[in-house]
Amino acid sequence: MTPLKNDRFIRALLRQPNDRTPIWMMRQAGRYLPEYHATREKAGGFMDLCKNAELACEVTLQPLRRYDLDAAILFSDILTIPDAMGLGLSFTPGEGPVFQRTVQNEADINQLYNIDPNQELQYVMNAVSTIRKTLDNEVPLIGFAGSPWTLATYMVEGASSKKGFPKAQKMCDTRPDLMHMLLDKLVIAVTNYLNAQVEAGAQTLMIFDTWGGLLTPEAYIEFSQNKMTDIVRNLHREKDQQKIPVILFTKGGARNLNGFIDSGADGIGLDWTVKMSDVKALVGNKLALQGNLNPNVLLSTPEVIETEVAKVLASYGNVKVNQGHVFNLGHGITPDTPPENVAALVEAVQRQSTQYHTK
Repeated sequence: MTPLKNDRFIRALLRQPNDRTPIWMMRQAGRYLPEYHATREKAGGFMDLCKNAELACEVTLQPLRRYDLDAAILFSDILTIPDAMGLGLSFTPGEGPVFQRTVQNEADINQLYNIDPNQELQYVMNAVSTIRKTLDNEVPLIGFAGSPWTLATYMVEGASSKKGFPKAQKMCDTRPDLMHMLLDKLVIAVTNYLNAQVEAGAQTLMIFDTWGGLLTPEAYIEFSQNKMTDIVRNLHREKDQQKIPVILFTKGGARNLNGFIDSGADGIGLDWTVKMSDVKALVGNKLALQGNLNPNVLLSTPEVIETEVAKVLASYGNVKVNQGHVFNLGHGITPDTPPENVAALVEAVQRQSTQYHTK
C-alpha cells in the first residue's frame, strides 16, 4: 500500500503527534467557489453532478487546487440513501431537497427498498474510486453519510423544515415504535453504504447528524446517538492494513460525551456553541476533536479570522502535547464566503498551530 504523502489528518484522528494542526472544511467543495458553479451548470443539475463520477471528482478537487488542505471529502449528498430507497429526491431552487413520497406509517416503511450500495448507489462508489485514484495519495479521502435520525427527518417531513421537522418529532412522541422501525432500517442502509465507500477507496468516514440538536437529551440518545453507535460497531475499520477512522458530528453541541466515547468512534465534530477546552477536559485523549470555528467568521476580514483562529487553537492547545485536533468549521461553509477569506483561514491555521505541537 502506497503511503499518504500528507497524513496529518489521519494522524490527528488517531491521536498521534503532528507537526501542525490539520485543516479541512465541511462543504469545502461547493457554492462559494465560482468554478463549482461552472461545473454544476455543465452537469445540468445538482443530482446530475453527483451522479457523474468525473464531474463529482472535479468538484471534490477544486478546493484542493486553491488551498493547502489536509483532506478531501467526497462530493455527494446525505439524501442519496432515501432517494435510492424509492422516495424520489429532487432539488428545487431556493427550496432545497423535496421528496415525491414520504414515510408516514408502517406500510410506507415496508415499501422502502432494501438497497445494495453497489447497485442503486453505484454512482457514488464510482465517484469515490475516481477521486481516490486522481488524488494519488496526496491527502486522504473522506466518505460520509447522514445519520439515521437526520435522514428520517427528511423522509417523514418530505422536505427541509424551518419549523424543526415537527412530523418527525411527533412520530417519536406518539409512535416511537414506528420511528425505531424506520431508523433500524436506515442503520442497515447507512452501514452498508459506508462499508461500500471503504471498499471503493474512502480512507476516513464521517456521519453527519445535522438535526440531532432538535431532540431532547433523552430522545437524542434513544433516536440518534444509539443508532450511530450501532453503525460504528459494524463498519469496516481497516483496509489494506490501514485503520479507517470514524468521525461523528451532531450539530447542536457536544451531547452525551460518554456516549461518543463508548461508540467506538475516533473523533467527534464540534460546532461553535461549545468550548473546545471544555470538551477536551471531559474526553481527555479518548477522542479526537474536530472544529469548531463559526462559519460566519469567514464573512468578516482576515484580521478577524486571524484572531478567531487563535482562540480555537488555544482552546484546544492548552496542553503540552496537542494530539487529536482537526481544525474545521462548526458547520458547513456558507455560499457567500469570499474565497480569499478561506485562503486567509488556511494560512492562519498552518502558521499559528505549529506552536502547539511537539513533533
